[in-house]
Amino acid sequence: MKKFNIRKVLDGLKEVSSSTPSVQVGPQENHLIPETIQSEHFQLCKTVRHGFPYQPSSMAFDPVQKILAIGTQSGALRLFGRPGVECYCQHESGAAVIQLQFLINEGALVSALADDSVHLWNLRQKRPAILHSLKFNRERITFCHLPFQSKWLYIGTERGNIHIVNVESFTLSGYVIMWNKAIELSSKAHPGPVVHISDNPMDEGKLIIGFESGIVVLWDLKSKKADYRYTYDEAIHSVAWHHEGKQFICSHSDGTLTIWNVRGQGKPIQTITPHGKQPKDGKKPEPCKPILKVEYKTTRNGEPFIILSGGLSYDTVGRRPCLTVMHGKSTAVLEMDYPIVDFLTLCETPYPNDFQEPYAVVVLLEKDLVVIDLAQNGYPIFENPYPLTIHESPVTCCEYFADCPVDLIPALYSVGSRQKRQGYSKKEWPISGGNWGQGTQSYPEIIITGHADGTVKFWDASAIMLQVLYKLKTAKVFDRNRSKEEKGSTEVSDEDPFAIQIMAWCPESRMLCVAGVSANIIIYRFSKLEVTTEVVQLLEVRMQYELNDIESPDGGGGGEQTSAHPTPGASPQTSGPPSHPSTSSNNSDGGNIPCLKVRSTPLKQSPGYQVDLVVQLVWVGGEPPQPITSLALNSSYGLVVFGNSNGLAVVDYIQKTVVLNLGTVELYGSNDPYQRQPRSPRKSRQPSGGLCDINEGSATSEDRCKSPTSDHRDNSFSRSRSSSVTSIDKEAREAISSFQFCETFARKGDSTLTPCLYVGTSLGTVLVLALTLPPAGEQRQLQPVIISPTGMLVRLKGSNLRMAFLDSSGALVPPAFEPWFEPNVTADGEEREKVRKRRPVSVSPSTSQDLNESQYAVVCSEKQAKVISLPSQTCIYKHSITETSFILRADVVQMSQGVCVACFCANGHIMTLSLPGLRPLLDVNYLPLTDMRIARTFCFTNLGQAMYLCSPTEIQRITYSQDICENLQEMLGELFTPVETPEAPNRGFFKGLFGGGAQSLDREELFGEIAAGKASRSLAQHIPGPGGIEGMKGAASGVVGDLARARIALDERGQKLGELEERTAAMMASADSFSKHAHEMMLKCKDKKWYQF
Repeated sequence: MKKFNIRKVLDGLKEVSSSTPSVQVGPQENHLIPETIQSEHFQLCKTVRHGFPYQPSSMAFDPVQKILAIGTQSGALRLFGRPGVECYCQHESGAAVIQLQFLINEGALVSALADDSVHLWNLRQKRPAILHSLKFNRERITFCHLPFQSKWLYIGTERGNIHIVNVESFTLSGYVIMWNKAIELSSKAHPGPVVHISDNPMDEGKLIIGFESGIVVLWDLKSKKADYRYTYDEAIHSVAWHHEGKQFICSHSDGTLTIWNVRGQGKPIQTITPHGKQPKDGKKPEPCKPILKVEYKTTRNGEPFIILSGGLSYDTVGRRPCLTVMHGKSTAVLEMDYPIVDFLTLCETPYPNDFQEPYAVVVLLEKDLVVIDLAQNGYPIFENPYPLTIHESPVTCCEYFADCPVDLIPALYSVGSRQKRQGYSKKEWPISGGNWGQGTQSYPEIIITGHADGTVKFWDASAIMLQVLYKLKTAKVFDRNRSKEEKGSTEVSDEDPFAIQIMAWCPESRMLCVAGVSANIIIYRFSKLEVTTEVVQLLEVRMQYELNDIESPDGGGGGEQTSAHPTPGASPQTSGPPSHPSTSSNNSDGGNIPCLKVRSTPLKQSPGYQVDLVVQLVWVGGEPPQPITSLALNSSYGLVVFGNSNGLAVVDYIQKTVVLNLGTVELYGSNDPYQRQPRSPRKSRQPSGGLCDINEGSATSEDRCKSPTSDHRDNSFSRSRSSSVTSIDKEAREAISSFQFCETFARKGDSTLTPCLYVGTSLGTVLVLALTLPPAGEQRQLQPVIISPTGMLVRLKGSNLRMAFLDSSGALVPPAFEPWFEPNVTADGEEREKVRKRRPVSVSPSTSQDLNESQYAVVCSEKQAKVISLPSQTCIYKHSITETSFILRADVVQMSQGVCVACFCANGHIMTLSLPGLRPLLDVNYLPLTDMRIARTFCFTNLGQAMYLCSPTEIQRITYSQDICENLQEMLGELFTPVETPEAPNRGFFKGLFGGGAQSLDREELFGEIAAGKASRSLAQHIPGPGGIEGMKGAASGVVGDLARARIALDERGQKLGELEERTAAMMASADSFSKHAHEMMLKCKDKKWYQF
């Protein structure tokens, strides 16, 4: 360990974007704290993405591996196996994924994109990679089909042609099916794009091609001509085979289904309009909406299933999207919450020429994934085990806690498990492939999300899983019956009046405090017992900003008044009880009215989080309350503090009183650094909807309350946010931006530690308040808490974001807390006494005398960080973090090697600085463009973890710890597991049915280069994938090798399986021994000079 001093300042500097080295100020010899944390302890990488794939566009399922793949409109690929096994990949182009096809049981997947490229993914590695890509230049891809156990992929195009790709080499075959050869020579019109391709389940030599205009062609691959053509005068959306290969079904744009015999010419044998009203006089039924997809699945002992999406009649206005299941004579219409993107029927067999035996339907909706159990009466859905409900209501804020108390997750789980819905299928979740990772990381992690509808969700985020633990509905505290007339002038927040804006949580005491967008604060206690609260306790607080008499030292001109009522009642300044938001913003008496009305009826509170107190800011002088910009709670002191652009208020939630309510100016006392001008209150100010000026409040207060979906308003931070604001009004509006409770030195030169509250403002000032608390026990209930401002500690550039304290050895000093106790049991006096005693923060006196300094305050603003030595209050280190941009989020975090400051900058950089020396340790340009949602949801936590919402529905977790990056490979789950392909159906059985059973076809002979020649070079270009070494090793033993060997003759399939596994093992072994030899060679040659070779 090396001592840190000024000469070493430059050691840790890399090419840091526009940052200057730390500067040491003040007496040097006292602050040589050894810093154990070094830049090699940091590395940035993405770990895992959770949530519902944003804007999904396609889906595929591997029936043997039991893995589900979902593609999105932004080129993302999400793979799901058993609960806890999921994976995220991204196509570089970002083009929409239009179709996905598994190479069934091969550990590979083909994706087709809207930019007319086709990619082969290797899934035999923990982080799948692309092995090959093919980019079409002259034609647009509309449909792909890969037959089971074939290496030839059919690609249909917008021009109506079909090209054939060898999946192993990813080269085009010279065999092309041209549209003009497929349709009748006599037909003058173009048949439209290819919308369907599939081979006859009983004869691989016959291909059915569906064209959009309504023409279907049965193409004979060997004779290269059309056997049959089937025409219908409505556009086709999809086609499906009966497994015996004698019939197929088409779905059309007028809401009809047509069933055709393969050999029947001319007319369909049956036309069905599932949702059409049948007229009595034999006329055609009225047209319905298009049936976008149909599947035709047979069962051995019963009627076939016909499953379709769409096709509802046009008069069902306002009807939700439906999936229709027709089985025999019964038709079930299953309503969905969102539009259907795609659906797949899961069947017992991967062979298309066997009875399908469907058991479930996976329905991909625009914002949800539903799996329906076909085997149970009433078609119940399966309970979804994936964390896909992050976006049930838009996320407005998040907090992330690593290394929580171990009893917390079980406690939240036990109260959350009672909230489960009933009526799910009794069966196991059918998507069950893959294996969990072997991670050793074992500390508990919790993510809390606040939502636009006022819900707060607690998630277990331990290891790299995510699982919802508990859901709290904060809106229950308020009356919801707000009629249109009463809405008055709070329109801005009327969309989501209950939206959560900031959350403060103490994991040890389990106290929770949330600030809502309607200028309300709710304090919750955690209880395992149900309780009925007769009257919800309410405090009303007036926070008003009037600056009339700047000279008055006692702050008399602040115009702050407090009205506090433990029970709802009339405020002294109002004429009547606060009943509803004022009907006019200019009401003459300026009524003290809160934005939301707290319910007056008894509230039944289930086990979990229960309301202890509601605090509401009220309208003052016809102006709505300003949005809350900062919030903190301390369970040991029993205090909650919140601030906005007017000032701050401290609430004692044990006594249910307001202890302090001060304007920002009054915090300074007589030595206010700004010569502020008096200001008369304007009447016509915009009502608060949580939209406040970007220079007021914390960096993210702008549209904190708006739902994250409204990001179009401001997608990048181009605005300059200089902290030297020229407008007098803005100077007068110095907002409170951060708080920190701690036991520290309240005044310069103090020799004892006392409870304090540090306050950071939007103009970069840090102010200190000393707290005098009554003794624990009964006195705490009776005597008042006394708070005295002790003045300004330091000023920084930019708004203050974060404060923390270190002891004399450089270790983090956590705020005092009280351990959790069950609030609804009136325990006997002594027990309660014990529980309520504060845990003192220990500081050994010897160190304080030696160094004559016992603590360091760390303060980080949008622009710089400073370390202040206490109690001398001298700045000993400062570091300018960014000149050109500003920091959105800063956290002081505990790593396994020590403490550091982690910052996320508006220009996308992620940085860490050592403490207390503020040496730059990491600077990575992570996200080049940052939007409002990321700014609002980004947070760091201990042990190198961080997260943000990368889309309205998904959480992206990242790590900045070298240890986690190294162990990540072990922690990730395996997607591919070796499974034997089920046996093919017995051929003898089919002989009687279809002269000679299923016909196989040597496709190699037809499509190979010898027979078909080469494809035109300009048609498509081959791009080798960036599979990486692991990918190539996986591929050698995997996809390509298997395909090449196992498909020589389909008749020898049974025998091949055994050989395949042996060869796979041999290939792996040879790859391993090769890498070993290479390593030995490298070691041998490492120390030789060039002339020794």
